[in-house]
Amino acid sequence: MASVEPNFERFSNPVDMVEHIATSHDWAFERSAEDELSLSVNGTWTDYHISLNWRDDLEALHLACAIDLKVPESRLNEIYRLMASINEQLWIGHFDIWNQEGLLLFRHGLMLNGAEPTATQCEALLQAALENCERYFQAFQFVIWAGKSASDALSVVMFETEGRA
Repeated sequence: MASVEPNFERFSNPVDMVEHIATSHDWAFERSAEDELSLSVNGTWTDYHISLNWRDDLEALHLACAIDLKVPESRLNEIYRLMASINEQLWIGHFDIWNQEGLLLFRHGLMLNGAEPTATQCEALLQAALENCERYFQAFQFVIWAGKSASDALSVVMFETEGRA
């Protein structure tokens, strides 16, 4: 019986695929290196700045979507409470904060483990980030600018209407 050696040679870089997706959506982007791509995407509430990095050693595509909100020191504890409540509800990805800059972001990774990336996988990675940022942006804003508690802010954005007016 012949032994089958796994072939980990990658025929395409997932960052190339995301660049193609960005072009098809007419998103502004910059390719800073072979394994890095930065996107700017207009959202309903704000612009999102997405950074994608391919880690060949991990065979993973990492996405960090920065939300254009700075967290003042005085609201940091309440933002942590809000992030913990939101992250408990998320199946994929998570919200995080870069403490030095006070920058909110959504992070997620796509592990490929020897598989070739598909446009559907890369599109889903971007879509998950943008949908979660859009969904929870106002909750973050309520905590930062309106001084609301995490639970109050989250209850406002989780309110969903049914039916038609």
